[in-house]
Amino acid sequence: MVNTVTVSIDGMGGDYAPGMIVEGVELACQKNKNIRFLIFGDANILQDLLTRHPKAQAVSEVRHAPDMISMDDRPTTALRSGKNSSMRLAIDAVKNNEASAVVSAGNTGALMAMATIVLKMMPGISRPAIVTSFPTQNGDCVMLDLGANIECDANNLVQFAVMGEVFARYELDIDHPSVAILNVGVEGLKGNVAVKEAAAILKNSSLPVKFAGFVEGDDIGKGTVDVIVTDGFTGNIALKTAEGTSNLIIFFLKKFLSDNLMGKIGALIARPALNRFKSHFDPRRYNGAMLVGLNGICVKSHGGTDPIGFAHAIEAGVKLVEQNFNKVIKQDLVKLTDVDQNKTLESNTKKALN
Repeated sequence: MVNTVTVSIDGMGGDYAPGMIVEGVELACQKNKNIRFLIFGDANILQDLLTRHPKAQAVSEVRHAPDMISMDDRPTTALRSGKNSSMRLAIDAVKNNEASAVVSAGNTGALMAMATIVLKMMPGISRPAIVTSFPTQNGDCVMLDLGANIECDANNLVQFAVMGEVFARYELDIDHPSVAILNVGVEGLKGNVAVKEAAAILKNSSLPVKFAGFVEGDDIGKGTVDVIVTDGFTGNIALKTAEGTSNLIIFFLKKFLSDNLMGKIGALIARPALNRFKSHFDPRRYNGAMLVGLNGICVKSHGGTDPIGFAHAIEAGVKLVEQNFNKVIKQDLVKLTDVDQNKTLESNTKKALN
């Protein structure tokens, strides 16, 4: 028997909410018959929208939220004045075990701050990280952190490696994914103190992580490894650069194929291949970044996505729930804690002998 998964939805978050949200829910429940929804937001508006989407209406419960978090609100403002917002109440539903996952297309900073305060960190994790997958020359790749933490120390990066490895196992269906740290070179002497120390820990530990050392920026697109670990400052820039490069290629491809008659004829002949190209790099397929390290499944959808993209974010959250993603991370974190305790014991022993 397949258990029903209840997903909590921030009905007012995102550039095109709440219409896009309800349409995304409709698409998600068409694909998966075992999802139920709690949708938080303006009850009158949401109920009216649901009457136009009968499949979503049949599996959804609307809960009124008098307030909403705007995309421009500071995280501190959201925490202080957003206790009755659609975002906060949706997160509360996960804390109160009314839902197994929360999905929001709203303000990223506010979502991270609220989710961290409400759901709290897993034991052994000092900071949450934003993780998602994207296409490469060698299949898909996972990268974290993508913007949650501007500065990270070695312990943060090691924790990201553990969580990213588990995410790749379940999101990409890879039994033993390879993990590397993003650096300015692959040589062991390069990089700052944090990446060097993190690499040393991962290389010499007994953690169940297939550590491949350092990779450079061009290795991201090559798909050299399955999981790339970095701080949120670098990761966010790398992700946005990749998105911009993809858009640039598509822009010039369209331009050159429509410039003249020969180009248009070529485009007509190549239409099946071009459609496959467009589908493969469709960002909606990869929409839905998870905030890992929290005591609950929290998925961040791109604020400017459409219903198809939002449905993918919902599906990503449901998949992680069904695979007991957080339970597996906690099991690996116990091993990480054991490693840290052994290192402390060894260090204290050496000091005593000296």
